[in-house]
Amino acid sequence: MCQGMPKTLLFVFIAVGLVACGSSTQPEISPLDGIACVGGIDMVPEGLKPTEDAALLNEALGKTGEGKLCAGKVYEATAAVTVYRVWNQAKSYTEFGKWWSLSKPMGTVASYREENAICPEWSELNQLTRCTVKLGARIVVGPGQSASCMAMVYDKSPVNQVYMANDTRVGMLYVEGCTQLGMWPQ
Repeated sequence: MCQGMPKTLLFVFIAVGLVACGSSTQPEISPLDGIACVGGIDMVPEGLKPTEDAALLNEALGKTGEGKLCAGKVYEATAAVTVYRVWNQAKSYTEFGKWWSLSKPMGTVASYREENAICPEWSELNQLTRCTVKLGARIVVGPGQSASCMAMVYDKSPVNQVYMANDTRVGMLYVEGCTQLGMWPQ
């Protein structure tokens, strides 16, 4: 038991699923191949409520080496939630792709690739856009799966990513109020 913490308060922490006293949670296990993920599913901002959508979750998950998410949880937007996307300026149609972040991307392109397991052949990662998830839209949040690229392999990552089933070719777009923030990194 944690020293100095009343038993009732400790019980409340455990009952609501929070990590208390510096203990850590067990890593998630990939539902597709049974191999442990790195890290877990982080707390999400207000405006996202947990929901069930097995088909969407399955789209977001990948086996070891495939990229995508190692594990995930589905959420529905009940209020404005800001998301960010790094994309390839030479391919403007990639601005509204499937992979986003809940926090503004920082650092170098190389560190962002490694943290999010993004193969160089998938994107140049040179532009940044900020949007809001549409009310009622469903997204999946979870830690990254490993990715086998043409010239390298990126390990599984504890960094949580956001998946949404955007497909502008068929008019499916789950973000709005978008602003191009320009060249990235800035």
